[in-house]
Amino acid sequence: MLTFYFAPNTCALATHIALEEAGADYVAKRVDFAKAEQRSPAYLAINPKGRVPALATPEGVITETPALLVYIAQNHRQAELAPLDDPFAFAELQAFASYLASTVHVAHAHRPRGSRWADEPASLDDMKRKTPGNMRACFELIQHQLFRGPWAMGERYSVIDPYLFTLAGWLEGDGVDIAEFPVIADHHRRMAERASVKRALAGEA
Repeated sequence: MLTFYFAPNTCALATHIALEEAGADYVAKRVDFAKAEQRSPAYLAINPKGRVPALATPEGVITETPALLVYIAQNHRQAELAPLDDPFAFAELQAFASYLASTVHVAHAHRPRGSRWADEPASLDDMKRKTPGNMRACFELIQHQLFRGPWAMGERYSVIDPYLFTLAGWLEGDGVDIAEFPVIADHHRRMAERASVKRALAGEA
């Protein structure tokens, strides 16, 4: 049994969808950010980073979305969520996941969480102003260089698809119209129709 720790409206949604897609045996536990539960001693004992997602497994706790997605794919091979038997294709998948985590997520975070990098109000305001342009540049690259179609990695659905769906869902809040990226908008629409996505979203409502 796995225990999945999440908070709504966070990148944890990607892992939540992947767990549903894989048919994993898990229980979901909400971490209430409004009550600062992510900084409570109880949760810090699970994830000292004080963030979500986290996944408690029989072997221990795993954090960071790219690692969680790969873990799910490797431990639920029947779901075929990653090209595990092709070293190059698997590395490409991990490169895409790393870009979403280290570049796209960070570009977004400069708007709502600029205090991680600066204290001065003028600095925070400047980061907010830069966010739309930075997110637009990220999704231009994704649409024209990384996305293969019809799914993120090509013909087969993979754990990258829920990750891309999750981050693309942040575009509107960042001042970017997803319609600027027709390929991404189409992917987002098709993802929203999947049963696994509907179940994950219902579980976080």
